[in-house]
Amino acid sequence: MTTGSLIARYFDAFNRKDRAGMLDCLSEDVAHHVNEGRVRLGKAAFAEFCDHMDRCYDETLTELVLFEAEDGARAAAEYMVNGAYLSTDEGLPEARGQSYRLPAGSFFSVDGGKITRVVTYYNLADWIRQVR
Repeated sequence: MTTGSLIARYFDAFNRKDRAGMLDCLSEDVAHHVNEGRVRLGKAAFAEFCDHMDRCYDETLTELVLFEAEDGARAAAEYMVNGAYLSTDEGLPEARGQSYRLPAGSFFSVDGGKITRVVTYYNLADWIRQVR
């Protein structure tokens, strides 16, 4: 499997809300760098993060564009997050089912056919403006 097809599979699983499919794309010791958050290490921490996100948000990614390094060791993606804010997340505005649309990007490291690093960036101030 190429890096590009691995990353495409990861995002496809995300959009189908197939968390097991997402986890299958990850190495056991994956480093998950969350926008404005701490780094989570390992699949278990990634799964806990997904559970939290699924409680608070309903998101689908569109306009996905993938980029892959020639050696396949790294990749990046640009996309639009289309979401609904379902349940108030600690330290953030109150959730009332508000919808939002937010450009975002992710960076990946890949080794042995698995994702070893996921870094996600988006503009938190823009998201807060949209859900206030």
